Amino acid sequence: QVQLVESGGGLVQAGGSLRLSCAASGRTFSNYNMGWFRQAPGKEREFIAGISWSGGMSSYANSVKGRFTISRDNAKNTVYLQMNSLQPEDTAVYYCAVGSRQWISSKINEYSYWGQGTQVTVSS
Repeated sequence: QVQLVESGGGLVQAGGSLRLSCAASGRTFSNYNMGWFRQAPGKEREFIAGISWSGGMSSYANSVKGRFTISRDNAKNTVYLQMNSLQPEDTAVYYCAVGSRQWISSKINEYSYWGQGTQVTVSS
């Protein structure tokens, strides 16, 4: 069993920045790739970023590439999502999730544990 707790969401103006954190417990965090997803009202949950167990590799959705950065601190069992140049279309609930041990996947069904989500709202 693993528990994930996201934090750092909030209300920000367009062009602003936020840093999300996801604290993990209950499993050897450093053995697993991690991912961030988001779900806007009325839309499906979508992959936005993933990071390998070591932090040496990362993957991004085209919609956030160049604006968002995923990172992790295995000593703190925490994965981060730095979000810059936020736009109203980034408004969503953001979730972190535990991925596989082999590759960074963008598929929801390849992630086994999920946090409760944190709301990000970007005003225009």
